[in-house]
Amino acid sequence: MSANPSSAARDAASGTSESSSLDPRDLSALRAQGHRMLDDMFDHLQGLGDGPVWRPAPDEARERFRAPLPIGPTDLGEAHATFLRDVLPYGGGNAHPGFMGWVQGAGTAVGMLAEMLAAGLNANLGGRDHMPIAVERQVLAWVRELFGFPDTATGLFQTGASQANFVAVLVARTKALGVDVRRQGLAAAGADKLVGYASREAHGCVPRAMDMAGIGSDRLRMIAVDADHRMDLAALKVTIAQDRAAGLTPFLVVGSAGTVNTGAIDPLDALADIAAAESMTFHVDGALGALAMMSPELAPRFRGIERCDSLAFDFHKWSHVPYDAGFILVRDGALHRDTFAADAAYLTRASRGMAGGDWWPTDYGPDLSRGFRALKTWFTLKTYGVATLGAAMARNCALARALAARVEAEPELELLAPVGLNIVCFGYRGDPSGALNAQIVADLQEGGVVAPSVTLLDGRPVIRACLLNHRTQAGDIDRLVDATLALGRKARRTDRSDVSA
Repeated sequence: MSANPSSAARDAASGTSESSSLDPRDLSALRAQGHRMLDDMFDHLQGLGDGPVWRPAPDEARERFRAPLPIGPTDLGEAHATFLRDVLPYGGGNAHPGFMGWVQGAGTAVGMLAEMLAAGLNANLGGRDHMPIAVERQVLAWVRELFGFPDTATGLFQTGASQANFVAVLVARTKALGVDVRRQGLAAAGADKLVGYASREAHGCVPRAMDMAGIGSDRLRMIAVDADHRMDLAALKVTIAQDRAAGLTPFLVVGSAGTVNTGAIDPLDALADIAAAESMTFHVDGALGALAMMSPELAPRFRGIERCDSLAFDFHKWSHVPYDAGFILVRDGALHRDTFAADAAYLTRASRGMAGGDWWPTDYGPDLSRGFRALKTWFTLKTYGVATLGAAMARNCALARALAARVEAEPELELLAPVGLNIVCFGYRGDPSGALNAQIVADLQEGGVVAPSVTLLDGRPVIRACLLNHRTQAGDIDRLVDATLALGRKARRTDRSDVSA
């Protein structure tokens, strides 16, 4: 046996070409194993509702993933068996119909198959002349059409809306300070004066984007919200005026098309008016709700989204494209390109051959190496159509309204925020600290039937049910309420017993 991994690797490298090939010339055995692997995943999807939403992984499963670096080969069947035993049963649960926790898409069988095709092609979507680039451009054209953007708008797949929001801040920074900011950074004239605005309900990635852009999270004013958890326009106007009086430069206002806490939609049309009057970039974080524009029933709630200068959203949330598939859309395509395009010898363009092509994604974002996210998105949109996807979103919102009505009908429960979209925040009455709500959520998650999450409203833990899963049905809503009541009553009985004892 070799004394160390590096010597073992050298020994392995000296083998014959066929034995050391990553892919054998005859793929028959792999084909047969691949069929079994695919069948197992179809069985998994078929039976999603039969098992628990979530269960903790046992220590022995975790221990098997603390193994040393493998030097020699392992049979694919053995690796697959490990996956079936130690990984598949202990996932995050977001595909299960009882998952009502965080804003996570449920995926589809079509998306799974498309992901397999993309992996087989193994395309790098940084640039150059190949057909996968055309697929991404097709999705971009569909996105422009969906949101009413001009043909000159540009866009790009990202890992998620967090990265897309970061790109949007960089584009807004370039608009405010000019292209020289890319070289001069914080030394650029006026860089120390920039200030942006978002509601206090905005996602945490927005202040983080200001941080990463070098502007600083303290320069994002977190504006108060109204009774519906939407940005307070009067407070916004006052804050802008105060900043201008202090010699600062308001350059960006961020509206939320569905906040992560309650699903509230900021008054986007009014924000567009304010941004125009103040010569600010108007960006929309649409990670949760923007794709509801696919639903004729829901789209009117997002009036004004078509006026934004940039939009961040996720295909992997409400349209259930497999992770990951975020997207950034920018109205001013030239400004978008100016924010990222750079010359490099190894990126030399050509009028013919593989280095051709008139659109290289690397000119519009930070990544050169990029996966083929567009294919699974194209397959999802092409196979289901926006009408089907939009109808599924509308059903989620109908379930949210049904849950809110059930909560309001139960004397032991209380609705704790308006239901503007697909998120319902509620809790047990007589629980001012929120400790009982947090306990109920943990018990529900460990019980495996339904899995909401906890969020904080005014610092108090509340039960938060996000109805995003296309597999969730009315029966799952009933199970959530019934189990919440049962757990709350049990906890109250236990508390009374402890006091009497």
